[in-house]
Amino acid sequence: MNIYGIIILSALLLEYLLSLFADLLNLRTLKSGLPKEFDGVYDSTTYEKSQAYTRTHTKFGIVESTFSLIVTLIFWFLGGFNYLDLIVREWQLGSIFTGLVYVGILVLVRSVLSLPFSIYSTFVIEERFGFNKTTPKTFVLDIIKGLLLAAVLGGLLLMGILALFEYAGTMAWLYCWIAASLFTLFVQFIAPTWIMPLFNKFTPLETGELREAILAYAKSVNYSLQGVYMMDGSKRSSKSNAFFTGFGKNKRIALFDTLIQKHTAAELVAVIAHEIGHFKKKHIIQGMAIGILHIGVMFYLLSVFVTHQGLFEAFYMDNVSVYAGLLFFGLLFTPLEFLLSLAMNALSRKNEYEADKFAVETTQHPESFIDALKKLSRDNLSNLTPHPFYVKMNYSHPPVVERIRAIKDLDFRL
Repeated sequence: MNIYGIIILSALLLEYLLSLFADLLNLRTLKSGLPKEFDGVYDSTTYEKSQAYTRTHTKFGIVESTFSLIVTLIFWFLGGFNYLDLIVREWQLGSIFTGLVYVGILVLVRSVLSLPFSIYSTFVIEERFGFNKTTPKTFVLDIIKGLLLAAVLGGLLLMGILALFEYAGTMAWLYCWIAASLFTLFVQFIAPTWIMPLFNKFTPLETGELREAILAYAKSVNYSLQGVYMMDGSKRSSKSNAFFTGFGKNKRIALFDTLIQKHTAAELVAVIAHEIGHFKKKHIIQGMAIGILHIGVMFYLLSVFVTHQGLFEAFYMDNVSVYAGLLFFGLLFTPLEFLLSLAMNALSRKNEYEADKFAVETTQHPESFIDALKKLSRDNLSNLTPHPFYVKMNYSHPPVVERIRAIKDLDFRL
């Protein structure tokens, strides 16, 4: 095994072991008592259920990640990448279409292997804890739609990248950066009106107390609200959520129907205020800018390694190709990607605090936001006492107890 193989193998094992260590630490924190902030919100039965839910999901995640790592290593060291490449090359489809088929087969095989885990998670674990509302029909349709979208959108992007690296010379990475950035912005722009409705129904919030309260709040913070929609989240799960999506004329805020059913108008306005806070604090633009910069760095490094002989030797390949180089570089990029994910999670947690602060300062009702966070945690069986190391590894949002304490500190200063 050459240096490339050693780096990639070490990165895969290190990331797996760090995740496993974080999971085990997180399981140990489940022995902690109910945080005092949740007295009267969780009864003993609900709190025990939330801990059981975290324990079950964590152990299941360990099994899934272990299986994925073992399959990847077996496929690698048995020469699977090269064997598949030799088969696809015999079809003489041309370099670009050969790459599309090669990558497509690997994606499809990975999807098939992950399918039993998805079925078990949805129809056993989520069902056991009372969350699952997904029917077998919806489950199958989601898979089909997801694969078709991946084939169409992902296929077009991959085809463009392969063509540019084949024919654009030394500046291919720059052209790919521009093309991929424009493609990403285009998908985000059309997602609210063209992609997301393929999976869920979005209904404009009907006239009434809630809609009037939201519009009044939006006007008070000078936010042009193109639309607030109710999403039929109950089609798949009884869990609640809200999110901001799109930009420009297509930006919208979506509230799960389960969220609307379980919260008061004041609590929902506070949730909306938090989402608008992300927009007002430029978090959306910040995330897009970082994402575009990330794409550029990735493509530049890709141009350096994509056809490097040593990288292909590490995977026992007989032939050098751009399409296989893309996959192998993705594995080589793992250490940097891992560090970047930690930094992005830390930035995201900081942004969540800022959005919380914006919501409290503009609504002047911290108690409503706190009540909303408490109910969301209870209804979603959130882990109230995650280990700090697990938070750093996995959380894009601060633990809910820390958010509540920060809001109370802010309220004291108001």
